[in-house]
Amino acid sequence: MASQCNVSAVSTMQQDDTTIRITHWDFAPGAVPGWHRHEWAYFVIMLTDGIPRIHDGTVAKDIPLKAGQSYMRQPGIEHDVMNGSDHPIAFVEIEIKQPIALVAGTRCARLKEG
Repeated sequence: MASQCNVSAVSTMQQDDTTIRITHWDFAPGAVPGWHRHEWAYFVIMLTDGIPRIHDGTVAKDIPLKAGQSYMRQPGIEHDVMNGSDHPIAFVEIEIKQPIALVAGTRCARLKEG
């Protein structure tokens, strides 16, 4: 079951192509994006100090994080996220759609430089 809240988190798409999706998220206190599952592995980088409350359908767990901290999760995990802080929080979420394309792109860039 998703977190109970009538306040929606606000997403701003920064990039969405065949390789990667980058989304900036803003959460008012208590805000949620709603129950969802990521199709790809992803990274979250906190822009503010805050307490994301991760709900897995059974248990909600507070994860206090500082600005600049990050974490990674594998695809397929159903969850909801609530801002458990008493102030707005923000983070950037980076979903990796084609990991091999990122590696290949890095190698090509290095070859061009060398």
